[in-house]
This record gives sequence, C-alpha cells and structure tokens, in this order.
Amino acid sequence: MSDQPARPLAGIRVLDIATFLAAPLCATIMAEFGAEVIKIEQPGSGDTMRKFGTPTERGGDTLAWLSEARNKRSITLDLRHPEGKALFLRLIEQSDVLCENFRPGTLDRWDLGWNVLSATNPRLVVLRVSGYGQTGPYRGRPGFARIAHAFGGLSYLAGERGGTPVVPGSTSLADYMSGLYGAVGVLMALRARDRDGAGQEIDMALYESVFRALDEMAPAYARHGVVRERQGAATVNVCPHSHYPTRDGKWVAIACTTDKMFSRFAQVIGRPELAAGDRWGDVRARLEAQAEVDALVADWTRARTLHEVMQACIDGEVPCGPLNSVADLFADPHIAARGNLLRLTEPGAGEVVLPNVLPRLSRTPGAVDSLGPRLGEATTDVFGGLLGLDAAAIADLKRRGVI
Repeated sequence: MSDQPARPLAGIRVLDIATFLAAPLCATIMAEFGAEVIKIEQPGSGDTMRKFGTPTERGGDTLAWLSEARNKRSITLDLRHPEGKALFLRLIEQSDVLCENFRPGTLDRWDLGWNVLSATNPRLVVLRVSGYGQTGPYRGRPGFARIAHAFGGLSYLAGERGGTPVVPGSTSLADYMSGLYGAVGVLMALRARDRDGAGQEIDMALYESVFRALDEMAPAYARHGVVRERQGAATVNVCPHSHYPTRDGKWVAIACTTDKMFSRFAQVIGRPELAAGDRWGDVRARLEAQAEVDALVADWTRARTLHEVMQACIDGEVPCGPLNSVADLFADPHIAARGNLLRLTEPGAGEVVLPNVLPRLSRTPGAVDSLGPRLGEATTDVFGGLLGLDAAAIADLKRRGVI
C-alpha cells in the first residue's frame, strides 16, 4: 500500500457534459485533485473542443483538447434519445457533481432540468455556466469569452488612449476565470452538502467573472460618476506603472505602486531629487505629470538593455519584470525551477508540454495522470462496470446510436 495520501477530491464523481471551456475547466481542476471525471460526449462527433486549436497526429485531437481535458474519462451518450436520458439519470444517481454549459433552458426542454436532476439525486451539485446566466433578459443569448470580455467591461479598457478597444490578450480569459470561480463554487457547495446533505445549483455567467475583476470601478462610478477610459500600458491610480522599451528591442514592466517604491526607483536612476515632496514624491503629483514621468522612465530604459534595466531594478528593490513571450517562458530558469511546464508523452501525438497543476498543495498535491482522452474510450467500462450493462446491451446501444 502506498504511503502517499489520497488526493483531496478522491471519491467524488463528476459528470462533465459541457464544452468550450469554462465548465469543463472546473471539471479538469477537480480531476487533477483526484475526482473521477466522466466526460460525456455526443456519439460520433464528440466535444467541439477536440477540433479547436492545433491538431495532433492522434486522430486530429488538438493540443488544446489534450491539455484541457486532462485526467478525464470519455464516454459517448446522446442525451436527447429516451434511452440516453435514462442512462444519464442512472449516472446522475451515482454522481456528486454535474458540469454543464448549455444555453439556459436546453436541459429543461430535454426534461433534464434541475427539478428532475435533484429529484433523481438530492445530493447533486450542478454547475451551470452560460454567457449571461440562468436569469435576466439576456439569459437566452449565446456567449463566448470575447463577448464576456466586451459585455463585462474589460475590452473597453484594453488599448491605447482614444484608440480602438482590443481583445485583452489572445486567450479565453473569461472562460478560465469563470472555470476557477465555478470550481470554488462547487467546492463550497460540496462543503455545504457535507453539513446538511443537500445539493444545489451554481449559476455562473461568463461576464460576471470579468466584471468582478474591475477593482474599484463600480463604486467609483456609483459615487463620483467616473468612467475609466483606456490607458494603454499605463494604469489610472499609480505612476510610473507601465511598460517601457529597452535598447535591445525588448520591453520591461515597472510598477512603482507606492511612494516608497518610487523613491527607490529615483535612487536607481540617479535622480533622488525626483522623490522630494515638492516634486513627485506624492502619487497625486506623479499622476498629474504622468506623461512626463513615463517619458523620463522610458528615456532611462531605452538607453539600457533589458538585462541592465532588470539588474538595476532588482538591486534597488524596484518591482520589475520582462514582457515574456511563450518562447521566453520556456527558456526561463525560474519557470524550470518551479516545474511550471509538464512534459508527457502521448501515444500517437508524441511529447506534449502543458502548464502544470495549480494550486500547489504541500501534502496532497494534484497531478496529471493522462491527457485528453480518445472519444468514447471509457464507454464500455463505465456502462458495464458502473451501470452493470452486459456486452450485448452495450453493443445494441452502439448500433442504435444511443452511445
């Protein structure tokens, strides 16, 4: 017997009928920490995430699928088929969590709404992720991360002053943020179930995780009518706090969040008088002269290489960091030392490198045991082992397209 403690979510079974990307991410996080996650996909076609991103030699499954569906078991099941619905409810009876992201009302139309699910298993926790949530006048609208960034107020802030709003990074940020909030919600619901035995629904709108990240903008607008505009690389409350060019064509982030940090920076650049009380020693004075302050910092960085800027700031205890590309991250010794890159070999696809498990637990850490599964590879095992169907019944279901 192994002395290794069980992972924190060992014994929890999750059904993942979602796709693209927030609700499935919640299930992935749980799988990394020991939950059994059964990914239920449409017979024949599977999850659309399988074809999103860079394809691999393993049947066309993409790198995104191999990474984001890690540790899951794939089965196929048509929930719209009467027998498929019946089998699904049998799985619900034996599960703890359901992750779904259909447009609100879809499961109700299939007679698989909350009333049916909770009657089948009163202890069930259901995570529901949608573009706009389960209530409100926009509940029926489709939504993806880009729409959430826009509606939630983030895209309005991204871009140069007075310029075209841009997408805040070429990544599905709202999906990842909502998946994290969804995982937190599921864990809290399971904790509540430990206390009183009852499951519940978790209603997560993609735009809400974005809106939650807008620091003081809501209270500032409510109290003073302030509408924050695009700031480019700068920010509205502190200065200097931006991205600055270096002599070798790189960029560096410098963040003087407090007056004390600016005083240190003034020492670093050999201009300690700039931090005097009658100059820029107070953040309000720096904000009034933000363009001048940023220009001075840029002149200093532009005369030096990235390494020289970094070393001077590090020696002076001024927060700074390079603007890394993914290639820079792969070459960085800190990334290597922290084990942020996980390398696994996948039959049919070769070596796959992916971000490692987060968060880090000292005693019961998570792990990646397998990459995104092949379509339906666990169908026979789940329906035969968990539900007790014999080989003939499974073969008949496959023949008729139920699984």
